[in-house]
Amino acid sequence: MLPTSEAAQDGPRHRASRLSAILDLLATRGGLSVSAAADELDVSEATIRRDFAELSRRQLVTRNHGGVVATSVAYELPYRYRSSQHDTDLDRIAKAAAALVTPGAVVAMNGGTTTTTVARRLTSREDLRTTGLTLVTSALNIAVEAVLRPHVRCVSLGGIPRPESYEVTGPLATAGLSQLWIDVAILGVNGLAVREGATCTYEDEAAVSRLMVERARDVVVVAAESKLGQRAFTQICAATEITHVVTTAPETHEQVRGLRDSGATVHCV
Repeated sequence: MLPTSEAAQDGPRHRASRLSAILDLLATRGGLSVSAAADELDVSEATIRRDFAELSRRQLVTRNHGGVVATSVAYELPYRYRSSQHDTDLDRIAKAAAALVTPGAVVAMNGGTTTTTVARRLTSREDLRTTGLTLVTSALNIAVEAVLRPHVRCVSLGGIPRPESYEVTGPLATAGLSQLWIDVAILGVNGLAVREGATCTYEDEAAVSRLMVERARDVVVVAAESKLGQRAFTQICAATEITHVVTTAPETHEQVRGLRDSGATVHCV
């Protein structure tokens, strides 16, 4: 039988809060030892071991000797997701994009390495623990990470997932999305230019992202400098439909000036 203090730590509400906190730490560190987690959360190592076991059972972490390492889904993400976990450019974009969301908002996100990083930063914001957040996403890996957080209402769109990105597409995705109103759509892209607007490689993914734009009050495009001035196969939306752009491009970049002239607020980070 657990001691009284241990039983209190293992109450459903306390445990859900701890599991969320552990995932927040893993999102930034990639790995966590039993002793480090116990110190961070001010609980016993026995409690942390049970938490690690529960997260492992849910396939949200992978156990190793003395601790756990982060996994985004029930199996390994594609290499491009794993290799981007410690990308400082993505971290800067994610921090700035997450700050644009007001507490209690309904946020829609498509898939990709950039939006995945934004989702981690957004769902770990301390001020949202009391106000909450609704996250609508077409990306299965984002939904898997968000669903455990007690302050996030996660709406995962249906559809056929693409193995490279875990992004669902097709009539099921658009049918569900067409019934929702969105406060902010945060979109990753393959290309962003004043003339061609926001573009991506696959037309079925573009169709879902395009509907997010139509249902949203504000549209935030997150893109590294390498995406600016580029054009991919199919358009998501015109530059004039974008409310904010968060990018690593410098202020002097030609596309930054052009996007501002088109009406977007551009945040160079």
